[in-house]
Amino acid sequence: MYGKPREGRSPVKPLEAPRQKEPRQKEPRGPRVRRRIRASTILKILAGLLVGLLVAGIGLFFWVDSRIRGIPGVLDDYEGRPADTPGTTWLLVGSDSREGLTRAQQRKLATGRAVGKRTDSMMLLHIPDGGGRPTLVSLPRDSAVTVPGMGRNKLNAAYAQGGGKLLARTVEGVTGLRIDNYMEIGFAGFVGIVDAIGGVEINVAENINDPKAGLKLKKGKQVLSGAEALGYVRTRYNGALPDFERTKRQRQFLAAVVRKAASPGVLLNPFTSIPLAMSATDSVEVDSGTGAFDLLSLGLAMGDSPVTTVVPFGGTESVAGGEGIKWDRAKALRLFEALKEDQPVPKDVLSGG
Repeated sequence: MYGKPREGRSPVKPLEAPRQKEPRQKEPRGPRVRRRIRASTILKILAGLLVGLLVAGIGLFFWVDSRIRGIPGVLDDYEGRPADTPGTTWLLVGSDSREGLTRAQQRKLATGRAVGKRTDSMMLLHIPDGGGRPTLVSLPRDSAVTVPGMGRNKLNAAYAQGGGKLLARTVEGVTGLRIDNYMEIGFAGFVGIVDAIGGVEINVAENINDPKAGLKLKKGKQVLSGAEALGYVRTRYNGALPDFERTKRQRQFLAAVVRKAASPGVLLNPFTSIPLAMSATDSVEVDSGTGAFDLLSLGLAMGDSPVTTVVPFGGTESVAGGEGIKWDRAKALRLFEALKEDQPVPKDVLSGG
């Protein structure tokens, strides 16, 4: 019976009729709040990243500038030096220096033994003030020229006897151009720079097999390593005029390697830009007035598809150093006069492009 208490020491509460559970009323919810990143926050993040990149870039620039090695006095004034000419003219020299290479590396690269101090390539790069295409001119190292204090001799003799200073003075004398910047690099630096940028793509005109240069290449486009590139610009294996063909390959290679080195894919990637900067500053020597900004300008100019040629020549001339290459005086004069006036070189004097 409901409601009757139970006897004993632990009374039980009377049973009650079960209650019906009332439905729970849901509390009204407000609109869902979505968290949105404001446009101003995104701009702040981007601005911070840009500032960070800018600071890093400036720091890298000054670090590179501090590592550049200058050659004192290479472009000093002298009596009779050509007056300043429009545009910017570089003298680019590839020496056959083995400095920095071990005996094993010399054998691997097939550089042979050093025979005095010589240049392996010489070029003039003229960058016009008006923003037109630069002009890259090869100067054959066996060119018959007048060397101050030595008379008629091969152009390479100027470098062998007086280094970059006498070479620059000789080039200014025979061209009438005032050289604004000088840059020199040896074999070891050459290989290091090419390897630092992951090789360079070259369109090889024909099969090459030259054991003396340690080179064996097939015709067609391919990426050359540092060692292969060194052999490519040094070989005299191909062509009716080996030295003439050699200057063509040197200009082709220089344009390709500088263009790649100055590309965003290399410069903006720290895994390539930093090794490139270290390799370049360890191996490149410039005049004391040339800095990182000048080198950057050089890279940008070379990326602008320069007009390439060799000094017009024909025949040989007996000089103190043996048989030298005789320049075509009339055509060479027109070539250098155009550069002195910061004008495009006449097409009929261009050769070996």
